[in-house]
Amino acid sequence: MTVNRAWLILVVAGLLEVVWAVGLSYTRGFTRVLPSVVTVIAMILSFYLLAQALRMLPVGTAYAVWTGIGAVGTALIGIMLLGESRDVMRLVSIGLIVAGIVSLKVFSP
Repeated sequence: MTVNRAWLILVVAGLLEVVWAVGLSYTRGFTRVLPSVVTVIAMILSFYLLAQALRMLPVGTAYAVWTGIGAVGTALIGIMLLGESRDVMRLVSIGLIVAGIVSLKVFSP
């Protein structure tokens, strides 16, 4: 596996984190079968892909990027689809997380 492939795998793992984080709200405490199954599958795949990316990337960088993608994606889904706050400082804060993710990519292998 190349470093570029590891970064691609990490991004996919982060996007799957968004799926399971948002999916948790649809499971109603894992009482709804289909959303629960989708959420658990997304969790497993997300963790598996993170583990694969860690074969080439430093753990601190990979974990920060993975959680950052998950946090930003989940927050944006919340804003766009779930009616969560669009407060300016919230958006600025999300932007700072994105800046951190980009910086980690630029300054990491």
